[in-house]
Amino acid sequence: MADRVTVIGWDGSPLTSAARSALSAATLVAGAAHHLALPEVPPGAERIRLGSVDLAARRIAGHRGTAVVLADGDPGFFGVVRVLRAPEHGLEVEVVPAVSSVAAAFARAGMPWEDARIVVAHQRTLRRAVNVCRAHPKVAVLTSPGAGPAELALLLDGVHRTFVVCEELGTDREQVSVLTSDRAADHAWRDPNVVLVIGGVGAGGTGTPAVPWLMGQDPAVRSVRGWGLPAEEYATEGYGPRGHVPGATPPTRLGAGEDPALRAAQLARLGPRVGDLVWDIGCAGGAFAVEAARFGAAVIAVDTDPAACARTEAAARRHGVPLQTVPGRAPHVLESLPEPDVVRIAAGGVPVVTACTDRRPERIVTHASTRDEAEAIGTALADGGYAVESLLLQTVGLDPHDWSERERSVVFLLAGRRSDGAP
Repeated sequence: MADRVTVIGWDGSPLTSAARSALSAATLVAGAAHHLALPEVPPGAERIRLGSVDLAARRIAGHRGTAVVLADGDPGFFGVVRVLRAPEHGLEVEVVPAVSSVAAAFARAGMPWEDARIVVAHQRTLRRAVNVCRAHPKVAVLTSPGAGPAELALLLDGVHRTFVVCEELGTDREQVSVLTSDRAADHAWRDPNVVLVIGGVGAGGTGTPAVPWLMGQDPAVRSVRGWGLPAEEYATEGYGPRGHVPGATPPTRLGAGEDPALRAAQLARLGPRVGDLVWDIGCAGGAFAVEAARFGAAVIAVDTDPAACARTEAAARRHGVPLQTVPGRAPHVLESLPEPDVVRIAAGGVPVVTACTDRRPERIVTHASTRDEAEAIGTALADGGYAVESLLLQTVGLDPHDWSERERSVVFLLAGRRSDGAP
């Protein structure tokens, strides 16, 4: 029985001597059709067309002889190595890597990629992959049939990005196309392909760019530490480093329900994360929308006031995070938006809460100023199939010089968690 398998990566270039040596001794070779057609595959070897890697691993484990698996690029990078190393197969894996398709794609584009996010798009993960493209300015998407450039473009409707589509990298049919996302849906693309999705708000600032130290992260985006930040972090004018500047234009204050303590409590209950889409309904000055985006989630911020959308966009630029604003009145404007994972409602009351529960996000948070309003919202959440948490939050801002009361906020916090057992 085979207890060892050699996995050879292929990027279209001639195989290395180590790869040729391993392949020449193989009595079983597994791979895609274009791998099995390579002239180096021994004519007498058993050939397995690679579909389910798990099934192939079982065949390999039961094979009497020397097994080789051929895979595109670096097989240890979103590749077959993870499955082959599963304990139940009992296989010792040796890897002969090649250049990964992601590295090759960025090389063709002439771009660095240590700050890129990398996602795999299957039909079951496509929506989350699109959310990553909404939330980050540089994403490499490893596509699959039914979840390719056209599908990405359709789901990014309303969000402008540049696509670098790399088809059949490393082959004679290789083609690299650069186009805007709105044009990608009108084209028929060949598999396999990798899509680089570029655009959105990057970290601003002048001077020497920060040096990345963590893969997939722009180091400047989270330069501000913490969340539930005070008003001056989001006001567009009238604030200096120590607060409001005397004699300056009166500052743009945060809207109702945007107390930093309330915002922090809402973020804690929603838990926005990479791959999520957050709706922020009633975005006002953009404080909540920006902080949700800083967690890596995609954000759509909605407000009836176009000036509020403009303030939100300005706050996003200031903090170096991409987000999308949609002017319009909820609940009607929500009908055309993509499905949310979590929702924060700052305006609209029971009708908006009901419209959101109909879309079945995992969690919803909102607030109320009176007990009657809180009870009505709590009932709407419960009727929509959500387990409800309600709290009365009171915060009092104090002047540190004489400890006198500076400002007070009293508000009901309501949080709904979908109670159908979904994760």
